[in-house]
Amino acid sequence: QVQLAESGGGSVQAGGSLRLSCAASAHTLSTYYMAWFRQAPGKEREGLGWFQGNGETIYCADSVKGRFTISQDNAKNTLYLQINSLKPEDTAMYYCAANLGYVLHGMCRERDFDYWGQGTQVTVSS
Repeated sequence: QVQLAESGGGSVQAGGSLRLSCAASAHTLSTYYMAWFRQAPGKEREGLGWFQGNGETIYCADSVKGRFTISQDNAKNTLYLQINSLKPEDTAMYYCAANLGYVLHGMCRERDFDYWGQGTQVTVSS
């Protein structure tokens, strides 16, 4: 059973940075496709980026590239999301997710992932 637990969220001012962590159960990062999503109030869950094993990270939108960086530490079974130059519109609940298989033309959609953490809240004030 895959277990995921996010942490690192908080309240920050615009322009600041945060690094979110996702602690995963053993061997998850090397076996499953891993992703970060976020969900703002009243909006659908939005894919930020995904990767598998030691492969390249694929970012889901051009708007994410540059400010968002996904990385991993396999020894610690931990996935990270670094967010720089935070904006008020980044306010959302951030989730990590895992899926065993690859979905053609997918992997940025909520329905393509079976396992989810409980989320960590990020609030950005102007």
